Amino acid sequence: MDSNQHDQLDQQDQAQWFVAHTYSGYENKVKASIEATVENRNMEDLILEVQVPVQEVVESKNGKRVVKEKKLFPGYVMIKMFMTDDSWYVVRNTRGVTGFVGPASKPVPLSKAELKSMGIRQQRVEISMKVGEEVKVTEGPLEGFTGIIEEVHPEKSKVKVNVSMFGRETLAELGFEQIEKINT
Repeated sequence: MDSNQHDQLDQQDQAQWFVAHTYSGYENKVKASIEATVENRNMEDLILEVQVPVQEVVESKNGKRVVKEKKLFPGYVMIKMFMTDDSWYVVRNTRGVTGFVGPASKPVPLSKAELKSMGIRQQRVEISMKVGEEVKVTEGPLEGFTGIIEEVHPEKSKVKVNVSMFGRETLAELGFEQIEKINT
């Protein structure tokens, strides 16, 4: 990160939620594309989280009750980020994004009231785990495996865990809710 980016980050010490407009039906593709670009360009410190808000809806199909996820805001993706020239460029130039929500496509962060009404939580999950501690993965594709915490990222509610699977070490990024401490 160059000094210009640091200057921009100093102007706002907390990441804010912004809304990007997408082609309808492209929300999940846009989310995946932004997340892949962030990882490829090592921008995890600028773009922290991407969400497509959904709610569970119970539908009746052929006499059976089926629970489906329905997008709350079709055509929109919520992004928690520090607004810099680089982060703006990445989101704005993601395939399927038509622009940011705001006057003249100038991004305007969501207010606390708007976040609350959308069900986006602002509070952080506290974690009492430290680098070097052993944890068990409790959900996701690595469920049941154990590993050692390599990095803790409280601002993203994530940890990097070195998981031992099939005799090999694999570094995995997991959410706080996906792991539990192994009491020794």
